[in-house]
Amino acid sequence: MTTVIGHEWVIAQLNQQQEQGRVPQSILLVGPPNVGKSTVARQVMQSLNCQGDIKPCQNCLACRKTLHGNHPDLFIFDHEEQTLKIETIRELQHSLALSPVEGRYRVALLTHFDKATLGAANALLKTLEEPPPQVIIMLTAPDTNSLLATIVSRCQILTLRPLPQAEISQGLQTHWQVALDQADLLAQLAGGRVGWALRALQDEHLLTRRRERLQDLLTLLAANRVDRMNYAAKLSQDVALLKETLVFWITMSRDLMLLQAGCQTEIINFDWREQLQPLARRLTINQIKPMVTELRQTLINLDRNVNPRLSMDVALLKLPRL
Repeated sequence: MTTVIGHEWVIAQLNQQQEQGRVPQSILLVGPPNVGKSTVARQVMQSLNCQGDIKPCQNCLACRKTLHGNHPDLFIFDHEEQTLKIETIRELQHSLALSPVEGRYRVALLTHFDKATLGAANALLKTLEEPPPQVIIMLTAPDTNSLLATIVSRCQILTLRPLPQAEISQGLQTHWQVALDQADLLAQLAGGRVGWALRALQDEHLLTRRRERLQDLLTLLAANRVDRMNYAAKLSQDVALLKETLVFWITMSRDLMLLQAGCQTEIINFDWREQLQPLARRLTINQIKPMVTELRQTLINLDRNVNPRLSMDVALLKLPRL
C-alpha cells in the first residue's frame, strides 16, 4: 500500500479537480529531497484511474495494478542516479499518443526531472505544449529554478514542504508499527523528510553509518593535516557516501552551535548529547559557525560537480583543531 504522510492535501485537491472535470494535464511536484514527492505522485496516479468511489480506494483492479507496477496506462521513470535522456522521452511520447488501454488516462511520472538532459527537457516541452486529451504528465524536482522556465510555466505547481517531527513520528508508529523511541529519533533525524525516515527503516546500515561518521568527525577534530588528507582521499572515492557524510556532519555542527550557545532548542542528534556537550564547551562559536558554513558549501560544490577530493581537502583543512 502506498501511504502518504502529511501531504494528503495534494490528493484531496487533485480529486476535487477531477470531480470538476478540470484535471491539470501537467503537474510539477517540488520540494526537498526525500520529502515524499514520488510517494505522493504514485498515489495521485492511483487516484486518476481508480474505479472506486473514494479515490484511491486501494482495492479496485486499477489500484492493485498501480501498486504492483503493471498498469498498462502508467509510465514511471524513477531513477535518481540515471540521467533522463531524449531517447526515453521519444519512446514515452510514442506510448502517450495511444489511447488508454484500461484506465481513464495515460499517466507518466518522471522523477528527478532536474537531472534530465537539455535535449530531453526540450523534447518533453513539445508534449506539454499540446498534450493529447487523455494524457497527464507528472514531474518532480527539488525546486522550480532547476528546470526550464518554459517547462514550469506549463505545469500546475504543487509545493511539498518538510513535515513537523511529531507528524512523522506518529506516521511511523501508526503505519509501520515503529516503537515510540525509534520513531522519535528517526523523525528528528529526518528533518521533515518522511522519505529519509522510511529509508532508514529499510536500510539497516544507515544508522550504523551515521554513528560511524559522527565518530569520524570527533576524531578528525583532533587529527593532524596528514590524517585529515588521508581521510579525504578515502571518502571522496564514493560521492554518494561523501554527500551523506556531509549531511550528518552539518547536523552535528548545528547541534554543537546550539549547545555552545545554551539554546533550549532540541538538538537533532539528541542521542549523542553526552558526547557533544563536552565538545561544545571546548569550542567557541567563532570556531563552530565557520565549520557549519564550510560543510554546507562543500555539499553545494559537490552538487555543482566540483572535484570531490579537492572539496574535501579544503573542508577538512578548515575544520577547527582541538
